[in-house]
Amino acid sequence: MRVPRIYTEQELSSGTELELEQAPSHHLLKVLRMDVGRSLILFNGRGGEFDASIIASSKKAATLAVGEFRQNNNESPLKSVLAIGLSRGERFDLVLQKATELGVSIIQPLFTERCEVKLRGERLQKKAASWQKIIIAACEQSQRNILAELKPAISLAEFYKQQLDCELKLVLHHRNSQRFSDLPTASSACFLIGPEGGLSEAEIHAAHSAGFQNLALGPRVLRTETAPLTALALAQQYWGDF
Repeated sequence: MRVPRIYTEQELSSGTELELEQAPSHHLLKVLRMDVGRSLILFNGRGGEFDASIIASSKKAATLAVGEFRQNNNESPLKSVLAIGLSRGERFDLVLQKATELGVSIIQPLFTERCEVKLRGERLQKKAASWQKIIIAACEQSQRNILAELKPAISLAEFYKQQLDCELKLVLHHRNSQRFSDLPTASSACFLIGPEGGLSEAEIHAAHSAGFQNLALGPRVLRTETAPLTALALAQQYWGDF
């Protein structure tokens, strides 16, 4: 039987006991129907994982005994930054989930000229909390012990002002001939991708001014949820751990 992996925000130390937060407790006790004595793996996103077992349960929480620590992170040697325009419906959720599985290091949501998602204030905060849960679940599933970092959503203009610590800065642009095979080997890369409808010509020119190079993923136009996953998979193939 597969041993579940559970994320907790708490500090972890071998030989201690802890009461798990309500949401993961509900998942263990009500969804997975795990009883006292069952084993699991705990991680807190700061590196490594711990064996653990359920030693008590109540209606609201599971109490765990924390066991042996293992420094097992499954992180790619490639630092990858995904800067992507917000898209509608479940498309952005899909990108978050799959990009995390593919080993992305940082995700930067962007408001762009053609972005049709209008989020501000409390609605944006709630959406960001939902995005964070998707990343956590993807880390649990893919056996990553360091969470992909989710940045606060900002405008593309604000993003261009940032000092990105990446060897390669690439804007996806299908009307271009440069491919992955044309690029030098890199240990870090940022991929800039637009929402539905892509980036405008003005935004692409601004990207060039900010030091981004064009990158094409073949002659076909890929959807906003397909392009980032293709780019990240190819990046792992060329420079990462695929």
